[in-house]
Amino acid sequence: MTNRLLALLAAVGLACASIPSAPAVAQRGDEDAGWRDVATERDRVRIREWRSAWIEALREARAAGHTAEIAREGVLLHPDAALLRPAPPVGDYHCRVIKVGGQDDLLDYIAYPAFRCRIRPERDGRLSFVKLTGSQRPIGFIYPDGTRRMIFLGTLQLGDERRSLLYGTDTERDMAGIVERIGDRRWRVVFPRPTFESIVDVLELVPVR
Repeated sequence: MTNRLLALLAAVGLACASIPSAPAVAQRGDEDAGWRDVATERDRVRIREWRSAWIEALREARAAGHTAEIAREGVLLHPDAALLRPAPPVGDYHCRVIKVGGQDDLLDYIAYPAFRCRIRPERDGRLSFVKLTGSQRPIGFIYPDGTRRMIFLGTLQLGDERRSLLYGTDTERDMAGIVERIGDRRWRVVFPRPTFESIVDVLELVPVR
């Protein structure tokens, strides 16, 4: 982990006892707004430049000797693998994160074991997404965006936090990702240029049977 992220986790650990419970998703913006109406300028740029970030990340990971690991993941790490009908169904998922390309001389490829994630309908009709376990947990809304992708906008929960920051209030915690279907029962969320550690994070989603 980067020193910045370690410092944030330490601060969370000191403060977690005072954090009250809160709704699973906290985000600014009108419920009828599209993702471009809600996204910060920084996140619009990250989404717009997703492919160049991915190509850079793969190049660095391969140069560091991870060609075989990338090949084993198949379509999961292929930038152009998106299929039609991108909306993931409501329910619980096994989700694992692969970090590709390293920031600040960090490792260029890290694959984590599966955690637990959930997609659920909110009262306003939107889909929400939350990673339920792990020390770094994206949480936010999924927005429509064409026939092959949706857009995730949210924030990052750390450590034992029980409450989400409002999207747009802390640029280090804001997250923007592209939601795609890559198989009959397989989805991914691609996070280009996250704040910490990597050039691209790829979160695989497989429904819990």
